Amino acid sequence: MKSIPQKKTPILIVDDDTGFLLTIKEILVSAGMPEPALVSDSRDVMDLIRKHEFQFVLLDLFMPHLSGMDLLKKIKTESFDTECVMATASDDIATAVSAMKEGAYDYLTKPVEYEKLMILIQRAMERYCLRRGLSLYERKNTRADLGDPEAFSDMVAVDHAIIRVLRQVEMVAPTEYSVVITGESGTGKEMLARKIHELSNRSDGPFVALNMGAVSESLFTDELFGHDKGAYTGAARDRKGFIESARGGTLFLDEITDLDITLQAGLLRVIQEKEYYRVGSSRSRDMDVRILVATNRDIFEEVKQNRFREDLFHRLNMFHIDIPPLRERPDDILPLARLFLDQFSRETIKEITGLSQDSSAFLMEQDYPGNIRELKNHIASAVLRETGSTLSLASLGETPKSQSAPTVDASLSQNRALWPLARVEQDHILKVLDHTRNNRTRAATILGIGRKTLLRKLKSYGESKTVSK
Repeated sequence: MKSIPQKKTPILIVDDDTGFLLTIKEILVSAGMPEPALVSDSRDVMDLIRKHEFQFVLLDLFMPHLSGMDLLKKIKTESFDTECVMATASDDIATAVSAMKEGAYDYLTKPVEYEKLMILIQRAMERYCLRRGLSLYERKNTRADLGDPEAFSDMVAVDHAIIRVLRQVEMVAPTEYSVVITGESGTGKEMLARKIHELSNRSDGPFVALNMGAVSESLFTDELFGHDKGAYTGAARDRKGFIESARGGTLFLDEITDLDITLQAGLLRVIQEKEYYRVGSSRSRDMDVRILVATNRDIFEEVKQNRFREDLFHRLNMFHIDIPPLRERPDDILPLARLFLDQFSRETIKEITGLSQDSSAFLMEQDYPGNIRELKNHIASAVLRETGSTLSLASLGETPKSQSAPTVDASLSQNRALWPLARVEQDHILKVLDHTRNNRTRAATILGIGRKTLLRKLKSYGESKTVSK
């Protein structure tokens, strides 16, 4: 028996018992995991390993022709990063332990505990991704390191920090994994989600985005699942929900941590069961969508503080991508600025050909708490003010250092309107922190910045308050 899914899969199961293979397939698919490749003849395994980039292989220890141990050695020789787990009878544990010395990730005894198998698969694939990720950190990466650089031709990506992110996109896009994308506001989380969709096997299907923070508790079920005509007063016709609208494609749930915890159980049930009901309907509909989610909060902290369900998090977090803030990818600042300069120059019918040396230096010195969105808006405003052919420091709203304004006199310290901008920002941040009773997570949300950014600013202020979160 040999069964290779049409959609790329990271999982290969090898066993001469075809009944066992089909059972494993059914268990994994029903749990929302990728459909595995199956093979019963151990002689076919190495050709499949060479042809497909499997992350995880489950090997039966005793098989005709080539044993699991023989295959393990061959796999580790040709594809060292691939994680292998041995399946063995209970009296062969010593042999399985020997296999671990040869590089196996772990072993399972038969009859296999399927819940333990799913946990092992997820952990093994996480280690695979970590290994591949660590190899990227050994040197700075360029676009040439991407498998298909042309696929990202519409994105500014020069800095090695964002190239690593694009490598992750290439790795996860062809799979059916749900993905959690984290990053501060303005880092481009939705753009990255769209890119995952474009490079996936669902690219011909729709990409549907829903901001969970904009969905009220009373409308959540209707928005997500839709309703049948007559379901309630005012339901004059059938209405598709977002899940149905995304059928065959990708559903992107932005700001997932804004979803009230009382509503998270409904989303979890749909993901687990892979079916849903329209409001007012008794007919179930299958959920043929891939789910990507994003948040600008620390989702791990949200789970820890019981504001986000742990079981839902584990269902969603089959793969995690964290987008670095703009200040951590400095090589992208000026290329992005030039891109926005060209864009807004065309829109305003101005011939501004570049950045002055002073304005370039100024842009490189900024902290960008609003990330790419902040830089874009800054350039847009500067283009409107600019009257020359080069974007100047004055158009950016700054004065050259040689002509900088004198320090504000101490006698003006009580006149807030005359404070330097940094002082106004500090005052505002500390007032918001006081308003939230020193809850940093809530304060960061109100301020529209990432929690890490808030912590860094507080540290720079020498802020010493004891806070709860």
